[in-house]
Amino acid sequence: QVQLVESGGGLVQAGGSLRLSCAASGRTFSRPVMAWFRQAPGKEREFVAAILWSGGRTFYADSVKGRFTISRDNAKNTVYLQMNSLKPEDTAVYYCAAGRAGSTTYGYDYWGQGTQVTVSS
Repeated sequence: QVQLVESGGGLVQAGGSLRLSCAASGRTFSRPVMAWFRQAPGKEREFVAAILWSGGRTFYADSVKGRFTISRDNAKNTVYLQMNSLKPEDTAVYYCAAGRAGSTTYGYDYWGQGTQVTVSS
């Protein structure tokens, strides 16, 4: 079992920044990839970014490249998502996920409760 707890969401103006955190506990070693997904009202959950616990290789959706940065602190079992130059279209519930691979929800079987990010224009 892996438990994930997100924090850091909120309301921000367009062009602003937020940092999300995801604290992982349990058998984190069993899931080598950590990712962030987001889901806007009426839309499907979509991939944002992923990182490998070992080595730190990162992956990004085209829509956030150059604006968002995913990182991890292995000692704290925590993954971060630094979001800069936020746009209204980034408004969504952001979910942390733990899994084995990929940029679709099928690759992840542990999920956090989600944190709301709202970007005002």
